[in-house]
Amino acid sequence: MLLPELFEVLDPDPHSAPLNMAIDEALLHQVEQPTLRIYRWREPAVSFGYFGPVAEAERVAIGRVIVRRWTGGGIVEHGEDVTYTLIVPREHVFFQRGAPESYRLIHEAIGELLASEGVRAEVVPVVDSRGGGECFASPVQYDLVADGRKIAGAAQRRTRWGLLHQGSIRVNAPLVSFAGRLAGVLGAKVTRSALPDEVQSAAHVLAATKYGTDAWLRRH
Repeated sequence: MLLPELFEVLDPDPHSAPLNMAIDEALLHQVEQPTLRIYRWREPAVSFGYFGPVAEAERVAIGRVIVRRWTGGGIVEHGEDVTYTLIVPREHVFFQRGAPESYRLIHEAIGELLASEGVRAEVVPVVDSRGGGECFASPVQYDLVADGRKIAGAAQRRTRWGLLHQGSIRVNAPLVSFAGRLAGVLGAKVTRSALPDEVQSAAHVLAATKYGTDAWLRRH
């Protein structure tokens, strides 16, 4: 088990792409213990990494909503995936693990859950040299692959508040059932609660002033 204790934020209502990114950052600013959020999208969307060029994301999006993440990584299409965020405070022992190791450990835990669903997935041990902007087009080190196809990837950002790990899983499983089981493979003791009002308020401000602005979207 990765974490002795885990707080799961229950957030069943679908949100706009800017608001989803803003909620993650608002949670990071207020994190006190490892926190998991699994969420939905109000409409099909495409997210892309902090340093990525917007032109490439627009080419993939084809009219869908686009949002720039605060984390790195490539282009990810959302709408039919299971999207989750794991946030860990800077003071927590798990934060001390390097990016590659933490990435691997999280995906190994998800792989165990997928195996229980009958999906045989393995963690990619080496970097795929092909690269490319589309995140699910070619796996990179420690992504999850099943039958030669990438089914789980993620990106991280480490800040003065803690670790922000944003991930996407492409799996045929009911979201509610999978969400509950995902928390169980990441944390030994899981406490669940609704998204706090103060986080929602802060997130709406961030969505309006940052993630939903053209300045943020087109910064690179």
